[in-house]
Amino acid sequence: MIESAQPVLCLASASLRRRELLKQIGVPHTVASADVDESVWPGEAPRDYVRRMAHEKAQTVWARHDSGRLPVLAADTIVVLDGVIYGKPDNRQHALEMLAHLCGREHEVLTAVALANSRGIAVRMSSSTVKFRKLAPEEAAAYWDTGEPKDKAGAYAIQGFAAVFIESVNGSYSGVMGLPLFETAELLRSAGLPGWCKMGP
Repeated sequence: MIESAQPVLCLASASLRRRELLKQIGVPHTVASADVDESVWPGEAPRDYVRRMAHEKAQTVWARHDSGRLPVLAADTIVVLDGVIYGKPDNRQHALEMLAHLCGREHEVLTAVALANSRGIAVRMSSSTVKFRKLAPEEAAAYWDTGEPKDKAGAYAIQGFAAVFIESVNGSYSGVMGLPLFETAELLRSAGLPGWCKMGP
């Protein structure tokens, strides 16, 4: 693995899973939190919303100079079912309602990735289809009690306990986790940033 001792970008996220995914592809980085209003605009389509969120997060940290003028990478993930956006649950009841809607059905997971640097902001999109098996109410309640769903889009984490609920995934596993590595690598390559193998020629 080729790694630099010095960070090559700033991750605009406090998400541990996104840090781990960047580490997986050998991208040393710093972290800065991007506090933005995550409200959905009236009539806003899910794809437009998730792209806007990733763009705003990258832009916010870049504009604040929190990155030390390193390029800024940001991402946003949502679950979509029947055209409805499922973000992070507000509370236990909200999470249980989300899980009840998802169980026994397929839903879409959209993750947008944005990279901001002196040349502007580029955005890539990942779309995956996830199918849940049916869940008993007591099973969903026990899952909430683990603490895992509290800050996850759709109230579940594919890389955690919820893996036992998932029948199939069609698309990007890392995208469902919150940082699609193919699209991320493409953004880094286009900006000339190195990864484990310098992201190509």
